[in-house]
Amino acid sequence: MSSDSHQQAFEKLVRPHFDRLYRLAWRLCGQKAEAEDLFQELLIKAFEKLDDLLLIDEPGSWLSRVMYNLFIDERRRFARRRLQTLEEGEMAGDGIAGLPAAHDTAMDHERMERIKRLDEALQQLSEEHRLLVLLHDTEGYKMTEIQELIGVPVGTIKSRLHRARARLREILSAEGTFF
Repeated sequence: MSSDSHQQAFEKLVRPHFDRLYRLAWRLCGQKAEAEDLFQELLIKAFEKLDDLLLIDEPGSWLSRVMYNLFIDERRRFARRRLQTLEEGEMAGDGIAGLPAAHDTAMDHERMERIKRLDEALQQLSEEHRLLVLLHDTEGYKMTEIQELIGVPVGTIKSRLHRARARLREILSAEGTFF
């Protein structure tokens, strides 16, 4: 396969999944720059594996799984680096994901406040529960897609998602926030 046809095949296969993959990257990372880096890393990996990708029935699920694995690998590397840094006596700060800018209307302000409260409540969930809520309820991934993505049986995903939603309701009720 020539270089041009290789690139055309890649674009034809991967481009339809760009929006969903970028949203997944943003949901996983919570910050634009990190999401862009993860998305770019995925595209590089996928391009290197184009011959394998051409043989896959559901390239979107495969790409999501690769992205998730890249994310987990990076989190593990970061955790090791952070542990080494903390062992050396340095302090590491936590970043807070930014929200998109809102218009200056009362309705937009209220909407942004609700989104902010929901985001804060999501941050109180375990990473596993937060990921399931975001993948299923926000991004619309099917249970079978999540199963492929994280490698956990559908029944386990359903029970964890149920517990995550219950915990989220509990957090929001305690704050007096209703959605």
